[in-house]
Amino acid sequence: MNNNKKINRYKRIYAQLEKLLEKNDDFEARMATVIAILHHKIDYFFWTGFYFLTSGKLIVRMYQGPVACMELKKNIGVCRKSINERQAIIVNDVAKFKGHIECDSRSKSEIVIPFKNRNGEIIGVLDIDSKTINSFDDIDANELEKILKLI
Repeated sequence: MNNNKKINRYKRIYAQLEKLLEKNDDFEARMATVIAILHHKIDYFFWTGFYFLTSGKLIVRMYQGPVACMELKKNIGVCRKSINERQAIIVNDVAKFKGHIECDSRSKSEIVIPFKNRNGEIIGVLDIDSKTINSFDDIDANELEKILKLI
């Protein structure tokens, strides 16, 4: 997909989410709606969901796609790297990522975006997997960060 097409797709998704999310201020309903829209509107998203920090553990919350790991091991994996570095992490080939946590062998690339509360504290991550290598880029990271701010 060319960059202009990708940016325009994200713009349409953002506009749709803006309208949908103004109808309800429930945090979990908003997260579930974001996940559903992203998962069904972007064809290379294979698994789309949130992991939340709960008593120091990363626990899966709402998601779309195949069954997920319910808890991710501490201090390894792409999600922890994103939390520890406080930034989006793009992994073009998960087989080459040391410490990758494999929840589904069909996942080939991944992007993780830190999810912050209103005080700027990281409370979890948006985790998205793709069945193909090299699915994600900076456009995905930037646009997904904007979408998370809508919640």
